[in-house]
Amino acid sequence: MTTRRSAASALTALALALSALPAFAQSTVKIAGLYELSGAGASAGTNFKNGVELAVQEINAAGGILGKKIEHSISDTQSNPGVAKGLTAKAVDDGVFAIFGPVFSGSIMVSMAESRRAEVPNFIGGEASAITKQGNPWVFRTSFTQDTAMPKVARYIANGLKAKTVAVLFVNNDFGKGGRDAITKALGDAGVKVVADISTDSGQVDFSAPVLKAKQSNADVLFVYTNEEESARALRELRKQGFAKPVVGETTLTGQKVIDLAGEAANGAVAHVGLTVDAPNPLMLKFKARYYQAYKHISDHNGIKGYTGVYLLKAAVEKAGKFDRKAVAQALHTLDVKAAKEPGVLMDVTMDANGDIDRESFLVEVKNGRQEVKQTLPALGKK
Repeated sequence: MTTRRSAASALTALALALSALPAFAQSTVKIAGLYELSGAGASAGTNFKNGVELAVQEINAAGGILGKKIEHSISDTQSNPGVAKGLTAKAVDDGVFAIFGPVFSGSIMVSMAESRRAEVPNFIGGEASAITKQGNPWVFRTSFTQDTAMPKVARYIANGLKAKTVAVLFVNNDFGKGGRDAITKALGDAGVKVVADISTDSGQVDFSAPVLKAKQSNADVLFVYTNEEESARALRELRKQGFAKPVVGETTLTGQKVIDLAGEAANGAVAHVGLTVDAPNPLMLKFKARYYQAYKHISDHNGIKGYTGVYLLKAAVEKAGKFDRKAVAQALHTLDVKAAKEPGVLMDVTMDANGDIDRESFLVEVKNGRQEVKQTLPALGKK
């Protein structure tokens, strides 16, 4: 009899313990981070991961989202689209509420089918226009699309530099080809002719031949659109060959990682950037300081994208009033967040029906080893 009573007591205790598990699970919300922590995208992915991590720490310290603390799992896509797709499927199977990453457009184009299939909100860092042109209601950008950014660059080249001809140097992947197509169209609309179309490889080390082609084109301006590490190599080679024409690009030309790698060769490069820690914005400067304190290096635009992405999720959940994926996705598609109300977004933000983002952006020039904002450009909705 004693043995039976002991067994019954043990079963009762087990039942009570199991009944407590759902309550514990309900006190947290899981997000999966799929980042390029190795391979060609290691710099971008690490910064994006750090930004997400910092936001999660801040939000949890303040009580979480609707009382729930965030659990953030981290995986390395190895900058490989196939690995990214597999990790996205695993995150879905693990029952995460949202996915952050990848950052590289090529990986996103492959992996986002998995988050779409499972109807899981997916916050991504890629800029390729094709990502949000496929009608995927579950993918949300933390950066501008190329179709938004390139007309601003083209206007600067045409009106600011008074250029008539441009050489375009781009990386031959989804990101680079999308940017090449977008800038070519924008330049054409602005009355500027592309006289050289120069393709380079992802991870390319030697830029002597591409730079020589740019010089031989005798274009008024060189537009460079490659990944961060390649941008630094291109800038060093341009300095080595004595290239004297203006060098213009987008965010990946003047990021802090590029400046650190290129050294003096980065000075003078001009770019349109959606995000920069050197923006004349008190909230951005506070983020810059917190990030540096946590990671001992200055964040690039990817760190800001990861950080603000988590706060966009927070704002959408609070707008929906519940942790329901469909309700949160709907909230995101009509999201209008003021930084005064939610400082974590750093700047006023709106999102459209495609999952594309709109906010202020900046024209910067590298001077003395750092970005200097030349001009603040308004959000498209405020033009």
